[in-house]
Amino acid sequence: MEAGSTAVAGGARDAAVDGVSAELATRLRLAVGRLSRRVRIDGGESIPPLQLSALVTVEGHGPLRLSELARREAVTAPTMSRVLSALDEQGLVVRSPDPQDARGVLITLSAEGARRLDEVRTQRTALIARRLARLDDAQRRALTAALPALEALLVDDD
Repeated sequence: MEAGSTAVAGGARDAAVDGVSAELATRLRLAVGRLSRRVRIDGGESIPPLQLSALVTVEGHGPLRLSELARREAVTAPTMSRVLSALDEQGLVVRSPDPQDARGVLITLSAEGARRLDEVRTQRTALIARRLARLDDAQRRALTAALPALEALLVDDD
């Protein structure tokens, strides 16, 4: 390990962390986490977080089998089965036979599911826009300049 580096807790890769980057990582984690939580709370969506996440995953990767959706959401199959039952009851997903396996079912987003996702996204964007409006021009320019770096953080490590 290089001088000045530490192991990251939780079995993650070793990372070189100096005082400045550790402070940056901490502040970024807190700011992003708190902003995300605030938007979820202020949004007052009627769709619980795991159901919403499942809808987004189905939208982006569907049609999916229950087992694949559970894997992508990092939950057990029984948990995902309950989530899908709730989504199905609300008419947000459609279950159809898997043409590759008659025993299997494929999950797709319904028109109502797509509409509700759009509604949530619109509401969350408006909430963030209201918060952005409270910033001065220099702060908004700084956020605009930081967006490529923040977006790069979303790329998964291989």
